[in-house]
Amino acid sequence: MSGIRRVSGSGRLLTGFAWAVLLAGLCLWGSDITGLRGGLSAPATGDVAAVGRPLGIELPAAHAPLAPARPERVDVPALKVRAPVTARGLDADGAIDPPPFADSGTVGWYGGGTRPGAPGAALFVGHVDTETERAVFYDLSTLRPGEKVEVARADGRTAEFTVEDVQVVDRERFDAKQAYGPHEDGRAELRLITCGGTFDKNARTYTANVIVSAYLTGVSDS
Repeated sequence: MSGIRRVSGSGRLLTGFAWAVLLAGLCLWGSDITGLRGGLSAPATGDVAAVGRPLGIELPAAHAPLAPARPERVDVPALKVRAPVTARGLDADGAIDPPPFADSGTVGWYGGGTRPGAPGAALFVGHVDTETERAVFYDLSTLRPGEKVEVARADGRTAEFTVEDVQVVDRERFDAKQAYGPHEDGRAELRLITCGGTFDKNARTYTANVIVSAYLTGVSDS
């Protein structure tokens, strides 16, 4: 799709417009579903609803980035999520192609971008629900700063990330590059993304994105 440009050899997307095109279809995943949904556990209030950092909490120092390796599994202990990861590309509209609804317990990783643990922001996407049940990222908006996300990698190592920010962002009005791009140059970061806000029955889509931002703070053997 026009407007998406890549750095030769890196596969990383450029410009705020490219980020917006990449993820514009995220909350249209349910557009072909006729079930009526009421919303999530932490709906957006205004353009951005942020959990923020609790007073007095000290987040750990960042760990040095790792060599690139493909992700195989993502664990979010606070949510009791332990899910396989599959690489996903872009659909015909230039948005990340999520796992099919039949695999609503699987997390999609944007394989054209950063590998988790390497410098930059790796993008993980997951469904919030299906027509009949909750999906892998249903409770994503309830994560809190300081909680952990672990990514088992193909090199036998587990990249341990610490959540630093949780936001529910109105999908019509936000800075996509700021939301999805790296927060600090040279740091290994992770984004967990799903739909949020409320389900608009007329538009047949959710009104917001839930964005969990985390950064690498540890490494262990899988």
